[in-house]
Amino acid sequence: MPGSNFKEKRLDIAEIFVSLQGEGAHTGLPTFFVRLAGCNLRCQWCDTVYAQKPLNKFFSLSEILKLWEQRGCLPFIQITGGEPLLQEAVYDLMKQFLARGATVLLETNGSLSLKKVPGKVVKIMDIKTPSSGMEKYNNYSNLAYLTLKDQVKFVIADRRDYDWAKETLFRYYLPFYTQVLFSPVYGRLDPRELASWIIRDLLPVRFQIQLHKFLWGNRPGV
Repeated sequence: MPGSNFKEKRLDIAEIFVSLQGEGAHTGLPTFFVRLAGCNLRCQWCDTVYAQKPLNKFFSLSEILKLWEQRGCLPFIQITGGEPLLQEAVYDLMKQFLARGATVLLETNGSLSLKKVPGKVVKIMDIKTPSSGMEKYNNYSNLAYLTLKDQVKFVIADRRDYDWAKETLFRYYLPFYTQVLFSPVYGRLDPRELASWIIRDLLPVRFQIQLHKFLWGNRPGV
């Protein structure tokens, strides 16, 4: 059981909710989401602008775990942001969920080191494309911490992004040691166009759309 030091640790939270997983290899599964506030990047097409800055809405780790228990102890936990690795206490939160038998998914923008992330956590790491305006912040040393259970995500807004992502895919031999996701920017690139490019080039990637956008628009869930 967590002790007093554990209970004192807090995280700045943008929102906590239950929804279907909208992206990646776990798409469609009911998931408990913990979205942390604060991000060190400013992507041009960011769809969670409300979580970019600190909100000073602090929850203790024990409060977050209690909310999870009240929602039925769902087996899948998504920790996202913002950029969750900006807050040191997130590592303890991941460990606490893992200790309770949950599958923990971490969505990160890829700019901060993954070295301290527990090995059992499923890492979903962005590689920022040129259209994001944040390409220079990609931390390629993080690729050393990825395995076949993890995922690298390219969010693609146009043909330039696609060609850049395809080159990066092979330059770093990504499909040999991790899963690769190609996703169109919602409202910017027709998903059918991205799908046709992938099919034509026979890329070893998973095409995905943001399921939650088609179900609920910009709302996180129900």
